[in-house]
Amino acid sequence: MTSEPHTTPLQSDVERRLAEGGPELGDVEVLLAEVVGGRRLRVFIDHPDGVTLALCERASLALNELRERYSLEVSSPGAERPLTKPAHFSRFVGRRVRVRTRGAQSTRHSFTGELVAASEREVTLAADGGVVAIPYADIRRSNLLEE
Repeated sequence: MTSEPHTTPLQSDVERRLAEGGPELGDVEVLLAEVVGGRRLRVFIDHPDGVTLALCERASLALNELRERYSLEVSSPGAERPLTKPAHFSRFVGRRVRVRTRGAQSTRHSFTGELVAASEREVTLAADGGVVAIPYADIRRSNLLEE
């Protein structure tokens, strides 16, 4: 079983609610669900056909119960989309990324460079200073960078 770098109980709850939200939300992928500033729930979604305003509205309705605890923001990932699962990293091999770690990579906590490989256990970047392999368990946050 693969360890997902950013899967949290909150993200699992958001994924479950969207999966139960009807067939129009069946192919929606939750890229990231995070609480920002203690009260705002930010959810980035993706869809094979793209993310439209109508899709964001349907997702917001499916997450309506969470509004009791949070203000809700549902949107597309944008050009600097978060990378949260091994499949995301595999999809974007060859692109520039930024990976921030929990500190297990010596004293350095942020790596920027070309994503050269993504296995089931780690990602490999050609970053400043050379090639570095980072286990998913050490990744705190990661995203694509605009070309």
